[in-house]
Amino acid sequence: MTQVETTVEYSNGYEEDEYMMQEDDWDRDLLLDPAWEKQQRKTFTAWCNSHLRKAGTQIENIEEDFRNGLKLMLLLEVISGERLPKPDRGKMRFHKIANVNKALDFITSKGVKLVSIGAEEIVDGNVKMTLGMIWTIILRFAIQDISVEETSAKEGLLLWCQRKTAPYRNVNVQNFHVSWKDGLAFCALIHRHRPDLIDYAKLNKDDPLGNLNLALDIAEKHLDIPKMLDAEDIVNTPKPDERAIMTYVSCFYHAFAGAEQAETAANRICKVLGVNQENEKMMEEYEKLASELLEWIRRTTPWLENRVPEKTMSEMQQKLEDFRDYRRLHKPPKVQEKCQLEINFNTLQTKLRISNRPNFMPSEGKMVSDIASAWQGLEQAEKGYEEWLLTEIRRLQRLDHLAEKFRQKASSHEAWTAGKDEILSLKDYESASLTEVRALVRKHEAFESDLAAHQDRVEQIAAIAQELNELDYHDAAAVNERCQKICDLWDQLGTLTQKRRETLERTEKLLETIDQLFLEFAKRAAPFNNWMEGAMEDLQDMFIVHTVEEVQSLISAHEQFKATLPEADGERQAILGIQAEVQKIAQSYSISPDLNNPYSTISILDLSAKWDQVKQLVPQRDGSLQEELARQQSHERLRRQFAAQANLIGPWIQTRMEEIGQSTMEMSDTLEDQMTQLKQLEHIIVNYKPNIDTLEGDHQLIQESLIFDNKHTNYTMEHIRVGWELLLTTIARTINEIETQILTRDAKGISPEQMNEFRSSFKHFDRKKNGAMEADDFRACLISMGYDLGEVEFARIMLLVDPSGTGVVSFQSFIDFMTRETADTDTAEQVVASFRILAADKPYILVEELQRELPAEQAEYCVSRMPPYAGPGAVEGALDYTSFSTALYGESDL
Repeated sequence: MTQVETTVEYSNGYEEDEYMMQEDDWDRDLLLDPAWEKQQRKTFTAWCNSHLRKAGTQIENIEEDFRNGLKLMLLLEVISGERLPKPDRGKMRFHKIANVNKALDFITSKGVKLVSIGAEEIVDGNVKMTLGMIWTIILRFAIQDISVEETSAKEGLLLWCQRKTAPYRNVNVQNFHVSWKDGLAFCALIHRHRPDLIDYAKLNKDDPLGNLNLALDIAEKHLDIPKMLDAEDIVNTPKPDERAIMTYVSCFYHAFAGAEQAETAANRICKVLGVNQENEKMMEEYEKLASELLEWIRRTTPWLENRVPEKTMSEMQQKLEDFRDYRRLHKPPKVQEKCQLEINFNTLQTKLRISNRPNFMPSEGKMVSDIASAWQGLEQAEKGYEEWLLTEIRRLQRLDHLAEKFRQKASSHEAWTAGKDEILSLKDYESASLTEVRALVRKHEAFESDLAAHQDRVEQIAAIAQELNELDYHDAAAVNERCQKICDLWDQLGTLTQKRRETLERTEKLLETIDQLFLEFAKRAAPFNNWMEGAMEDLQDMFIVHTVEEVQSLISAHEQFKATLPEADGERQAILGIQAEVQKIAQSYSISPDLNNPYSTISILDLSAKWDQVKQLVPQRDGSLQEELARQQSHERLRRQFAAQANLIGPWIQTRMEEIGQSTMEMSDTLEDQMTQLKQLEHIIVNYKPNIDTLEGDHQLIQESLIFDNKHTNYTMEHIRVGWELLLTTIARTINEIETQILTRDAKGISPEQMNEFRSSFKHFDRKKNGAMEADDFRACLISMGYDLGEVEFARIMLLVDPSGTGVVSFQSFIDFMTRETADTDTAEQVVASFRILAADKPYILVEELQRELPAEQAEYCVSRMPPYAGPGAVEGALDYTSFSTALYGESDL
């Protein structure tokens, strides 16, 4: 027995736990409650006789029979197994006091501090003092050494009772008085250990007297526990005496102590099996998550690798929208799953290491490294995909612009050439007069001038067609066909023009008169007409710009064009003047007012109509340019809005990353403090997510507006996404690392001071401050902590802390090593020993034994996994618990 100094006081009206406390001011004159005194007399007398009978004697009156000290000394010798000093045999008062003092001195030598109990009171037959002394003896020798789950004495005994009676209906043990009044608690204790003695199902809670008498009788008859209580006294007392109940219950504890060894063994097995079941569940969850994540990566990667462009702008924009949904909706949850998978894997390995189990090896292709490799392939496929989409959209945008420009120019040119080949093929000069022939000559010269003016347009049409081909326009065949027709017709017009000019020149030699006025009109009207057509074409020309500066450049060019309008109007007035002069001459020389200009197909009405159209197109062009200016200014605001947020979010993410790094390097803080700081920081980070979402919204507006650059910030949305995902992953991993350290610390029994010392040493020798010691630094750290290292020993240690041969030692590996030698963990040998107890020393165990000793779930777990026993003495249904236990710890041989 371990000597523990215990202060014991005996007084009336004591509260719960007062028997363990010392009172300096004790009123010796107070009396016990009569009902309690009666219960204690009976209980203590029976308890003393249960021991004195071993010496062939007993007591009848507790305060009388201990007065001479002889039976008191005898009682102490029986219950302690030790010899006390030889008693004085005289009958005088001083002899009795001497004997009682010898007994009290022996009690004191066992670490019990007696308060207010003297030999004189015992010799004088003081009931209160005598009962207090006997309670001191009971407490020291029958109750004090009871220990259940790190609790002792009264708490241990109460916990033992609660655990034993927990499964029983109508039993709720909370104390050592009223919880026992109905007798069911006593019956439950007996049934728990000897179910053959009591049919608990037939007991009635409303018959406390019958229940108590049944328990007292069976305990006396079958368990050798004398009747220490009176059933009527217990039932009729509002609050039975606590010490009497405790004394009687302690007898049950000692009577059933032999069964505790089997229960302890069962508890150990339950604990080991529980750990194994939890680990297997985590392994199954890891396999499931890994399979789902790898399947998602397998499906997604080919989609990102597909760089086949679509033919239309709407199809490519849909691709871009799908990609935005992928980045905004589909990928973020998978980032979290990947991070959680790594955390679960690390936590599982830590739990396996702490419980002395072999490391978890996932199925082939599902290692963390396999997932990381697949994820890297996904991100490699994703890299540049968005840029490719935007490039293709730009290309298609330009193609649409060029195709529209081609159609406009081609339509304008085709309208101009329509019927020209027929006109050039006419032989109207054969029947024309000299004046008419000269008019035809001049008219043809004007046509040639017009034809030359249109040469640039044909070249522009051909150049646009060539560019559409080079940019792989989806309808390039139709463009080429139309362009070829225009070129063929152009060549034909050239040939016809040359032929007609030669014919007219031959005819012109025969003609002598020419109308100079019409000729001048034709020469001036044609260029002016071409200028107006070119102006209308320019005013209606489509434009595409990306910046405010570009549209302002177009506005400036338009203003320069408007400045030339007065000069053009002067030319128009001059041409109108020529026509007016023609009319004047016609009127002067009586020429028909229906006279047409033989040298030109351009009429005054045509010139006026086109001039009016030019004047209408100028303000329309003004409006278009101003609308584009407003649009570009809106784009600029979007750029600045995105840049303002990005320039705040980017540094904020970097600052949080630094704070995470700093929090793990603070040696003055406990792991719990670090966990609190990291949780607070995680809360801040999670609450910051709306800012990222807002920036995503701004970015989507920018993309929908087809804005391709932003000079106001160096941060792109891709930078922010990568930084944000890295921040979420880092905070989650760091919290998991601290949780792992706490789990390791608690499981290994590392004190905060030890943990701080380990962290301080690790930080000092972590030369590069990157969370890992190199081999030489690790050697120096061990030497500084008192290790005497040779090459062979250090190589052995390195194999333990760095099994992969990376050449560096992580903090977790360092902690595992420092606690490995002293760790109090279950071993395969301990589990085998526990099963051997349940099997009553047999080399095998039966199914019914497992089902009787273990909870149903864990018993089923053992039965489903334990192999049959085929060794010596095997019987039907025998199971091999030795092989099962070694398999739990990954050992091939015990």
